[in-house]
Amino acid sequence: MVFSTPSPLSQAQRPAIVPNPDSAPDIMLARGRTHEACGPARHSFAMWLAQAVQRGGPHQAGIGQQPPPLGHGPVLWIGLRAPTLALNASGMAPWVQPGAFVFVQAEKPDLALWAMEEGLRSGAVPLVVADLPSPPGLTPVRRLHLAAEAAGTAPLGLLLCPDIGGAAGIETRWHMAPAHEGSTAPRWRLERLRARALPPKAWVMQGMGAPAQLQPVPDHTAIGARPT
Repeated sequence: MVFSTPSPLSQAQRPAIVPNPDSAPDIMLARGRTHEACGPARHSFAMWLAQAVQRGGPHQAGIGQQPPPLGHGPVLWIGLRAPTLALNASGMAPWVQPGAFVFVQAEKPDLALWAMEEGLRSGAVPLVVADLPSPPGLTPVRRLHLAAEAAGTAPLGLLLCPDIGGAAGIETRWHMAPAHEGSTAPRWRLERLRARALPPKAWVMQGMGAPAQLQPVPDHTAIGARPT
């Protein structure tokens, strides 16, 4: 992973987390902003992103400046108080260190969004994830952006929403679904459905090694995203 800072002017130019800078440099999520992951494998996308944050990496300079250092705290994972939605540590372990997570259970979505806002504003954690039953509206998303920008450490917010998502005002939207058929290794189809400064695009990603690493399959990296 690298922390990329090409310029302060657009989504593609903000300080960004780039999980695979060598094989997929255009899969990036701007720091200091809130993003959305949707689809049946959205939790796997969140684990991949959390892995990149936990792993850390060198800073890639842009326009003569270094991005602000990320907070060194744990990943903050916020969900609703429903036992069937709890993450399993055994399933997390191939991707991340489960002990480096703090889990928060909220009574309702509004409280989950409030907890996410406070977590981002604190700047104490590098990544705040909220697992929601439906996409939030524009006002709470704007509040999340402002909280992340005010933190001083440019933390990253990630909303997990079912189906094809649809959170208003989000920085980027990613859809991830299993694509294991015909492969001896686990595969997923990853789509960038929306980004402020980048076009829609899709990749077939393959899990490799231990801990699990996602790499684009070379013959499938130029496929187009679904119509929206």
